[in-house]
Amino acid sequence: MPVTVISGGTDGMGRALLQARLARGDDIIAIGSNPDKGRAIEALPTRVHFVRADLSSVAETRRVIGIIKERWPAIDALALFANRQAPRRVQTAEGLEQTFALYYLSRYLLCHGLREELDRADHPVIINVAGVGITRGTIHWDDLQLTSRYRMIDAQLQAGRANDLLGVDFAENSGSRSRYVLYHPGFTKSGDLTPLPPLLRMVIRAAAAFARPVEKSIAPIVEWIDHPPTAALTACDRGRPVPLSSPTLDPAAARRLSAVTAELLARLTTPSDE
Repeated sequence: MPVTVISGGTDGMGRALLQARLARGDDIIAIGSNPDKGRAIEALPTRVHFVRADLSSVAETRRVIGIIKERWPAIDALALFANRQAPRRVQTAEGLEQTFALYYLSRYLLCHGLREELDRADHPVIINVAGVGITRGTIHWDDLQLTSRYRMIDAQLQAGRANDLLGVDFAENSGSRSRYVLYHPGFTKSGDLTPLPPLLRMVIRAAAAFARPVEKSIAPIVEWIDHPPTAALTACDRGRPVPLSSPTLDPAAARRLSAVTAELLARLTTPSDE
């Protein structure tokens, strides 16, 4: 049976995709940080395997990769949703800005760490759900961890642009057989708002009346897993193709970020790495 790994699989679009893929007969590995939500999906009378982890930790993400590699020799699809908005700057125990670590670094690690397992599948696909097509935001090359000036929207936009470049570099330089899809679903009625201030939660809930239903937003993902694109890289913004010549998908910037990321991760070792 097909095997699908979902980061952020206990909430929002990740949880909706989990249910849709179960209906297709997949074996699901759902990664999440909330044990209660994990128990809830494991209670489903289906093939769901919950792996609890805080993916803002590089060490935890590496641990998850090890667990998956040990139990599942082949993976058909990797769907990347994990993200959490932080109104104030949060520094992880590893000295990283939380949004950068969770929204970008965990996805980099999962893509590269599970490459061999993906390549053993007949038609592997990676779907990175971020903000492709959006041109706002930039990579703060001189301050990736936003130590000098932090704003929640800047952190989210930087990580979104980093995920754009991750897709470009992975498709061009990883050597993987996996098809890579960058997908921006648009404003969707889903997600956990509890980290946000009460007033902001109220505004978002009011705006949610105009948001896309989660079932509509995940529909293309379900189809991409069933029928991966033929191109090495596909970019889609709310149903519209994004030209791969877009400035936010610049191959030179993608190579630069990949090199910076590899250097950063090389400095973050775990006891098992030593």
